[in-house]
This record gives sequence, structure tokens and C-alpha cells, in this order.
Amino acid sequence: MAHNSRISELSSRLTDPIQSSSSSRKDMHRSDPDEDDDEAIFAELEAEIENDDNAATRERGMLEMKREVERLKSMREGGHGRYDEIMEEKEVIHVTAREPTCVVHFYHTNFKRCQIMDGHLAKIAPKYFSTRFLRVFVENVPWLVEKLGIKVLPCVVCFVNGTTQGRIVGFDELGGTDDFDTASLEWQLLNIGVVQKPESSASQVTYGANTSFRQQIRRGGDDDSDFDLDDD
Repeated sequence: MAHNSRISELSSRLTDPIQSSSSSRKDMHRSDPDEDDDEAIFAELEAEIENDDNAATRERGMLEMKREVERLKSMREGGHGRYDEIMEEKEVIHVTAREPTCVVHFYHTNFKRCQIMDGHLAKIAPKYFSTRFLRVFVENVPWLVEKLGIKVLPCVVCFVNGTTQGRIVGFDELGGTDDFDTASLEWQLLNIGVVQKPESSASQVTYGANTSFRQQIRRGGDDDSDFDLDDD
């Protein structure tokens, strides 16, 4: 039996933001809706594998299923699928070095555009389970702000395998307006390569992270409506 495809299918259900939110609404009276949903999916695939006539295939399928479910649960417990704030600079460094892909919003509490960026990133984070999405208050991470040369806020820095792959500075690349669509930000993240669409749709995206990065660095400080850290 093609257990691998079924494991992949059910894994996608575990990380599907639409299904997850639906399950949460139906199970609000439960202490942990996500855990209940995991158990239901696990039981469904377990029953299917146990019906296989080949003992070796059953054993292999069970091991693969358990490994995948545990991997996804570990990722979710580690913050995947959420938009979290990290307070400690050392933890930010550790997470961005450890995670294969990570999006970090450097923000200031007194700036409205950072709040706007927060709202869009909170919508995007559940859609890309493999990528960590974080926000950090610039005054908590002075070494990183200097190291990364962050001058203008909001600044979203994208890390791939521990190195900066690109960044979105201000709203220039998002239409230069406060009421840009979430899809515009999502496209920029896709273009940088810090999030990935399924293969069927990823081919439609043109990647140009290096060019985009240079443009954003040059143009970020020219937007008078952005928050300039040097003005403090």
C-alpha cells in the first residue's frame, strides 16, 4: 500500500491552518483541540495501516507514521504555525541559526506601521508551517540591530539556513501605502525564498532575492513615513 502518500496527506491536514482553525472552533470546550485533532488523524492512518496484509509493510508504515506525527508535534511545540515574540537577544540568535527558514520582524512599539506589519505576518504565519515567524522589539536586541544594519522600521529580515537571505524595509516594496494587501507581503516572502508554496504553484513565482534585497536597502531610508532609528 502507498502509505507514504497517505502519511503526507494526513501530515498536511495537521498543518492546514483552515482545518486547524475549524477544529479549534468545534472543540473549544476541550483543553487541547490541536492534540485531539492529532490523535484523530493518527488513529485514522493507524487503522488503515493495520489493515495491510503484509506484516513488514504494516510495521514500516507504523514507524513512518509515528516519526512524522512526532516531528510535526515537535515543530508546533517549537512555535511553528504561530507568530511569536522573542524577548531575549540570545534566543533570537539561537532560533535564526537553528531554523532552516525564519522570518523576523524588527519593530518598535511607538510606530503604527510596525503594528500594520504585525497584522499581516500574523495572517501569513499559519500558512507556512515550515517557516518560523517572529517579532522582536528593537530595544531588546541592540547588538542584532547594529550587526544587521537596521536603520528603518518596519524591517522584516529573512533567514535561510542561518544567514540573511533578504529583507523588506518599510512599505516601498509593498506598494508604498499603509493599506497594502497581505498577498503583497506574502509574494515578497516567496520571492525571497524564505517561504515555499507547494510544487504545483511554486513554479509560478519568479525568485530574485539578491536584486530585491539591494533595492530594499537603497530605498528603505528614502521613505519619510517610515520610522528611522537614527532619529531617536
